[in-house]
Amino acid sequence: MDRHEWRSKVTLRKGDLTEAAVDAIVNAANNDLLLGGGVAGAIRAAGGPAIQAECHRLGPIAIGEAAVTGAGKLKARYVIHAASMRLGGVTTEAALRSSTRNALRRAAEHGAKSIAFPAIGTGVAGFPIDRCAVVMLEEIRDHLSTPAPSGQYPPVERVEMVLFDDRGLAAFRDALAKMGD
Repeated sequence: MDRHEWRSKVTLRKGDLTEAAVDAIVNAANNDLLLGGGVAGAIRAAGGPAIQAECHRLGPIAIGEAAVTGAGKLKARYVIHAASMRLGGVTTEAALRSSTRNALRRAAEHGAKSIAFPAIGTGVAGFPIDRCAVVMLEEIRDHLSTPAPSGQYPPVERVEMVLFDDRGLAAFRDALAKMGD
């Protein structure tokens, strides 16, 4: 792949993650997989109780891991719960990096060609949006520009970053503009 090609597979936009027309959306999750407020609450409200019921069967998971459930009433087929924090805790850079990477892996393992992410860890978990943008985009770049080893699932083909507000969108646009290839 041309070293710039990965950028053509990434879209940054402001909007409602739960309405994304993709194979999988990512929940900014706690490791207990309890769908509380913020992104998780929006997913629970729009997708219905089946998502939380599946989460109860899967959780808890390790911080930095990701688990996959169905998407209930959402347009997506899957919700990938990227656990970047403990319930009531904070997100660290290592947990953000690992949970983003593992969300992309789980999507590929489930045959998802497209995935939509929020800015993981920037709500109640308190991770700075500017640093979140850099970390997540680095992991997305690495995923999109690394061919799958023989016998492995191919990488996701399209990634949307769906940001809640203008500030988040600006942070991701700025980080993407400053990134090396």
